[in-house]
Amino acid sequence: MPFYLKESDYLPQVAELESILIVPCRFCPAASLAVRENKPYIEPFRRLLRTESYETFIETLRRRLEDGGIRTAVFDSKLLHQFVACMWTANRRSELANRAAEFDGVLVLGCEAMVQAVGESIAATDCQVIRGMEIEGLMNVLPRVSLPLTLSLELQGIAPVTAAKKPPA
Repeated sequence: MPFYLKESDYLPQVAELESILIVPCRFCPAASLAVRENKPYIEPFRRLLRTESYETFIETLRRRLEDGGIRTAVFDSKLLHQFVACMWTANRRSELANRAAEFDGVLVLGCEAMVQAVGESIAATDCQVIRGMEIEGLMNVLPRVSLPLTLSLELQGIAPVTAAKKPPA
């Protein structure tokens, strides 16, 4: 089940930065936006493995930041095995570290596991990690397939998520 994510209030953190690398996961955030906007999740004949509502969200985010004078780029890939960011390979994480070194901040569009993975991947850089999304819960979805091979997700409910607490030392 994918996480149901919403945009966080990251603007105060990016206000002083000159450049931001946007690092999107293509799974939970895309599913969240497709469900929220009641749009298809995957339309392989139109967009391959891209979700229209998520791509629009990323492009709008870029324009908003660039209108504020911040240089942006998107850390992107068309490869299927790099689709779910919290499961990236060591090579992909190394590529991220090299690319992030060119920016003041990295805006992570994904869950807490992705924020942690990105932070660990770029620890050797001076780049600031910024959480771009927050978890609202786990989505219970019902997949719907329609012609021509379009996958939509019907939201059945959102289960709350509680963070695991470490026992006091």
